[in-house]
Amino acid sequence: MKISVVRDILEANDRIAQQNRDLFEENKLLVINLMSSPGAGKTSLLERSISALKKDLSMGVIEGDIQSSQDAERIARTGIPVVQINTGGACHLDGNMIRDTFGEFSFKDLDLLVVENVGNLVCPAEFKVGEDFKAMILSVTEGDDKPAKYPLMFHESSVLLINKIDLLPYVDCSVEKIKEDSLKINPDLAIFDISCKPGEGLEDWYDWIRERAKDKEASQ
Repeated sequence: MKISVVRDILEANDRIAQQNRDLFEENKLLVINLMSSPGAGKTSLLERSISALKKDLSMGVIEGDIQSSQDAERIARTGIPVVQINTGGACHLDGNMIRDTFGEFSFKDLDLLVVENVGNLVCPAEFKVGEDFKAMILSVTEGDDKPAKYPLMFHESSVLLINKIDLLPYVDCSVEKIKEDSLKINPDLAIFDISCKPGEGLEDWYDWIRERAKDKEASQ
């Protein structure tokens, strides 16, 4: 019975997520679902990305947290539209939560919408929100065992950003092991080595977004 209930929940969410996706497609809006564990650097990456891309792309952000609006306040200071979702305990965002924010955005005026999901390496991978792509961040401070422990996150993502590489001299982590194990799970995974604080390695990530936004604009 428990398995049936879980399946029903996921199937109901998939239907709403597809409705979201249809609306995004109508507006040729690129949507990225950004995921990681807490503290891996999602908001820092967003701040950097907004600064680098806002001359090329009109952007909006949906911030997901269990409580507080601290991350949304950081994004608001960049001058782009942002909506905070507080889940009140849920460890992920779902399609219905995303749909509830639609009145806060003018999708026809946006090129890119980024959903910063709740910090968690499990549940966000299971729940679609209507995104084109899932992208995940793994910081080297978390260790190199995470692909083996949380394979679904790596399987479902299109991009893996290995963050905080400036700290590699001070932590016991093999970037090569992360890459090797991740690519065994998902051979099509695009992997970027980055460090948000000094801004290292981010240009390839920006170019990846620009190319997907261009493809979206050209789509029928």
